Amino acid sequence: MMNRLRFSINLFIATFLLLEGIGNAATCKDCFIPSRAAHYPDSDDTGTETGRCGYGAFGATINGGDVAAASDLYQDGVGCGACYQVRCTNSNYCSDKGVTIVITDHGSSGHDTDFILSRRAFGRMAQTADAGASLLAFGVVDVEYRRVSCSYSNKNITIKIDENSNNPHYLAFVIWNQQGNSDITAVQLCETQSYVCKLLDRSYGSVWTTSPAPSGPLSVRMLLSDENGDEKWIVPINDIPENWKPGDAYDTGVQVMT
Repeated sequence: MMNRLRFSINLFIATFLLLEGIGNAATCKDCFIPSRAAHYPDSDDTGTETGRCGYGAFGATINGGDVAAASDLYQDGVGCGACYQVRCTNSNYCSDKGVTIVITDHGSSGHDTDFILSRRAFGRMAQTADAGASLLAFGVVDVEYRRVSCSYSNKNITIKIDENSNNPHYLAFVIWNQQGNSDITAVQLCETQSYVCKLLDRSYGSVWTTSPAPSGPLSVRMLLSDENGDEKWIVPINDIPENWKPGDAYDTGVQVMT
């Protein structure tokens, strides 16, 4: 009887520890995920100005040019602007720290890769400049990655009006410099005088559009969603002015702090 009781207790403890371990593994936000990465073969050291996130020239130089295209992590544009720590795994060449990149484009090299890094970012995974040259020569390497918070010192979230916008008939813009590790999953545009609001369409990447454009000064509200499913709206201090122009950039006066 006593032996049977001990067996039952041990079985319960073992089952509990197993389930706890599975739960921790499934929710481990700091764990690295194995993958592969390539680099843009014909680009400059920094990223591309034609990335599918719609950042334009800004997308080539953001984060000092440590940027990347992503395949599944692009998530139909939701993944644009997300930051990841990526490190290669060959101890003969690779550093423990790796490099932190920002997603600015969509693509895959066809070698089971999750990332196509700028040449600058690819080389920065290495221990030395010579090791970086060797990594670039390999073309595709085994890596591991994890989501990390983006950080842009002394910069607020910025609204960049797309050059194809036409006031008041059509408004399109992208969102720059979002810190933290949440995704922008919805954007609402409100007329500050009438308090009439409308949800915008995600045209592609990080480009949000509406036609016709609402009138008057406009308040942009952004819905942030994290990996736990928690959501919150943030409302900028500064509005888009009534006389907004294509190509202009407007400082919202707010930043996401994590």
